[in-house]
Amino acid sequence: MEKEIIKQGETNFTLDYVKTDDILCDMKGIIEASQQKAHQAVNLALVRRNWLIGYRIAEEEMNGENRADYGACMIKKLSKELSTIYGKGFTKTNLYNFYAFYKAFPQIFHTLCGKSQQLLSWSHYRTLLQVKDKIAREWYAKEAAEQTWGVRTLQRNISSQYYYRMLQTQQPDLVETEMKELTSAYQNDKLEFIKNPVVAEFLGLSQEASFTETELESSIISNLQKFLMELGKGYAFVARQQHIHTEKQDYYIDLVFYNYILKCFVLFDLKTSKITHQDVGQMDMYIRMYDELKRNEDDNPTIGIVLCSDTDEDIARYSVMHGNEQLFATKYKLYLPTEEELRAEIEAQKAIFYLQQEENDEE
Repeated sequence: MEKEIIKQGETNFTLDYVKTDDILCDMKGIIEASQQKAHQAVNLALVRRNWLIGYRIAEEEMNGENRADYGACMIKKLSKELSTIYGKGFTKTNLYNFYAFYKAFPQIFHTLCGKSQQLLSWSHYRTLLQVKDKIAREWYAKEAAEQTWGVRTLQRNISSQYYYRMLQTQQPDLVETEMKELTSAYQNDKLEFIKNPVVAEFLGLSQEASFTETELESSIISNLQKFLMELGKGYAFVARQQHIHTEKQDYYIDLVFYNYILKCFVLFDLKTSKITHQDVGQMDMYIRMYDELKRNEDDNPTIGIVLCSDTDEDIARYSVMHGNEQLFATKYKLYLPTEEELRAEIEAQKAIFYLQQEENDEE
């Protein structure tokens, strides 16, 4: 059946769906086609912007007498001024990434008017910048486009040396099948683009916490936030689901407080399964980043608390870096909630949540 043509006033346009006898099916087709077009339009604009910024930085750098010093000073100044005008998204790291993007993909746009090859998302390109081998990088880019890899699939394949394993193996089909099995969960995440914090920043939108939490997590975190504020031990709320980006991944810290008695940041991260060494290691990374990026000279070391919503003796793990365990044990614990308090609060909120779910199901 041919596509529907709608006439409104003097304008004709073709709809991207085939009319059927099932109105619900037609509605889904309209909505999903519109979402895809919006995705493509935003992605093209974001990639083009970042490439052009990198191109302009490269041009300016060529005019500097001492290019290394000049480029560093220029990017530092640009970051400060652009962040003042436009807010997030223009850190020195991001500007260097834009510059590296242009250098790695100088021919991605044939002209500055926007004629382009098949484009990946900016998050794909940012991930590809980790690959220093030009041939490998181009192979990953081609495969990601042709196989429609999500960003997490691309990251996993780069981290696992998928390209080099495919070169060396005598059974590439088996390697490819294994890769697809291990990344299938990533590929089924239809909200990956919506949850992308880079896109949210680009469009001037706030990152909704609901995109990065399950209902149970959201309920526990919301009530923990109230619980800590009610302790009356110097807590000031800073952020919820605070985004932190590393070279390889985006992370979200569930709750961030500043304790004005202890004069330090306190980070809380909730896990829905038993706490692992990896969870504690991730929190230590958060602490290092916070101490580097947020901590003032007169602040004490940042504290991290990893919580577990599963019933387990490892309900909470406290972490502090830079060898300040004694300071932590003698002073900080006086103002932090105890493991017993945290366990009781989490279990109470879980019970309330499941009771509410049962009532909703009955209704």
